[in-house]
Amino acid sequence: MDAQSYSAALTELRTVRDTIKKARAELTKLEADRDQRITRLASYDKAKADRIAPAAGLSVADVVALAPALAPDSLTAAADAAPQPGQPGQPAQAEQTVAPTAGSATSSKTQPPTVMTPPAAEPIAAAGIPSPEQEPRTLPSIPGGGAGDTWLAHTSGLASTRPNFTQQARSTVFLDASTGVLVHRQQTHHLDLGNATAADILTAVFHTIPEGVERIYITAGDPWHCDADRYPYLRDAVAAWLNAPIPGWRTDTGRGRDRLAGHFVHARNPVGRYQRENGEQHVEIRSVGEWFDADGDDPATIRDAFVLLWQALRRHWPDAVIMGSPSQTGRDLWTRTIPQRGQYADGFPVLSEELRGLLHATAGQGRNELITPPRVPDELPRLVEYDRTFAYAKHTWKSPVGTPRRITAATFAAWSEKEQMRALYGCGHWQVRVTVPDTWNHVGLLPAPAPGDRAWHYPATPGTTFTTWAGGPEIHTALTNPIQPWKIDILDGILWEDGKPLDDWAKKLKETWTNLSAQAQFHGDPQQARAAHLASRAVRSILLYGIGAFAQRPRMVTGTTPRSMERDVPADAEIIAFDDEHITWQKPTGFARDPNAHPEWAAAIWSGARAALLTQRHRDDNTHAGALHTPPGTVVAFRTDALYLTEPQNWPYHHQPGDYLLRGHLTGPMPAPTTEDELLALRDAGRAHLARSAQEA
Repeated sequence: MDAQSYSAALTELRTVRDTIKKARAELTKLEADRDQRITRLASYDKAKADRIAPAAGLSVADVVALAPALAPDSLTAAADAAPQPGQPGQPAQAEQTVAPTAGSATSSKTQPPTVMTPPAAEPIAAAGIPSPEQEPRTLPSIPGGGAGDTWLAHTSGLASTRPNFTQQARSTVFLDASTGVLVHRQQTHHLDLGNATAADILTAVFHTIPEGVERIYITAGDPWHCDADRYPYLRDAVAAWLNAPIPGWRTDTGRGRDRLAGHFVHARNPVGRYQRENGEQHVEIRSVGEWFDADGDDPATIRDAFVLLWQALRRHWPDAVIMGSPSQTGRDLWTRTIPQRGQYADGFPVLSEELRGLLHATAGQGRNELITPPRVPDELPRLVEYDRTFAYAKHTWKSPVGTPRRITAATFAAWSEKEQMRALYGCGHWQVRVTVPDTWNHVGLLPAPAPGDRAWHYPATPGTTFTTWAGGPEIHTALTNPIQPWKIDILDGILWEDGKPLDDWAKKLKETWTNLSAQAQFHGDPQQARAAHLASRAVRSILLYGIGAFAQRPRMVTGTTPRSMERDVPADAEIIAFDDEHITWQKPTGFARDPNAHPEWAAAIWSGARAALLTQRHRDDNTHAGALHTPPGTVVAFRTDALYLTEPQNWPYHHQPGDYLLRGHLTGPMPAPTTEDELLALRDAGRAHLARSAQEA
């Protein structure tokens, strides 16, 4: 893409933006009409919120918010019992699925089994309770006295232990849904997929491979988006594709040790789980996008990537098996590094549900922030992207273990300065009151709760004071940063012993990544070099999503109910989609008894990664890198592991985890991005420009 085509693309993007604005205006009119109709219905003395909600496509809580007189007794009681400031919130659902439980709302023969999906924004509990967009969030605190002490105890009878069984591999095929090319072992087949529905895919695959397969990876084509233009959101289209009836098949209900069941609804990388009506065969339809960006690679190359990945992992785990997703694979491999001797030979205990809830509500993940004018120039001289290579692998060498201790403000104040700094450098999670220095002129350093569900921002205005929770690495950085120390008041804290529960696992994955990266760079066969590159990206996903899986967010159960049975929709459910035949809803069900739930590990790694975006030392080069080592006004954006700057930097890069890699460079002048879409468009143009420059050099 040259400068002219880039400008033309921006013009087209603005046209799409204007079309979206018009569509939103029309949607607002329709929603206002719907709300008026609900209000009129509420005037009927026998009106019921649970009847109106599915007809309107809303949750019962949404209907009650419009017509408070319809609030049922159970909902009012739920509102009274809803978490208040100072209690743990209910964060969003991770990519996690569980089998349906007895007594679930999907037990009716007319309804498909329960499925799992990430939720939309958390529904309002009842009328009179403002939504997150209406007022800033208040983060929870640990209660005082004996109630707070119980939070520090581990969950009884729940610990991560080394498995005593061998994971079983599953027969897998790789299918390009746009061309019909199917690769099974060393054979390539050409399938007629018809309309590429789930029924068409299963019929074609099992006709071609009569002995059956257990996992179908879609390498290209995204068949679940085939009717996307009929739905307001991609997730609705995906749900409809997954739930369409398939003669002879039904939604899987789980089996054996792998109790994953039901479909996983995700806009880009969904999972369809099916079983024969007779229960004899089980199969998953998944996207390779969970593992890496295929970017036009054919199914044979992707098959080779998975073979190379399996071979590389087997050098460290003789019983390694590639499971359906990177997160499943990562956690399974980690359990096989749990020590068989020593202090934790009996396993790593799981924190109390209350403390896990606190961590979920107060420990965010990656830093995503777009800095706009006047904090950056209206026109940027250039946009330079630096991405931290395999970043999370840099922060796994130390993790919290043991029984946590509560460190009150009085206890912390009584310590010497050396003891205080040692604690802040250790494995802790701290509630703090923060004041930005009066002369500060750079980016914000610590996350603060912003309006919106689990949203964070980074205050940088001089003199601003806010209260938040943050990990030790970020607190330490705020106090010792190379520009000016911030004022931090410790209000409360949780402190663990320093341990290495992830070190062996991460070292093995880092070595696997290094070996595959070397193959990608030096292999003489271009296809095998590409396969090795994809395999190295898969290792990155195993570690990245494996860490995310430790967070174990509360479960969100999703179900479907026939339109003719509207009354059976749970009263506390949120309606997320509906068509002429079915209503799709979701409701939270709390934490599962997951023996591998360790949000304290994920929180510590995420805190370390956010701190390293600000400053990190390169000992071998005796230098530093990060946002705080750039001039004020040159940082345009943070995006998880990446920095976007207006000036290039001479930071060392040695192909090691955590090093800053130059990923894109776009020469201006160009308007400063004011939306995420504009930033991503510039990012893509910068990467393409850098790639062309490298080819021409």
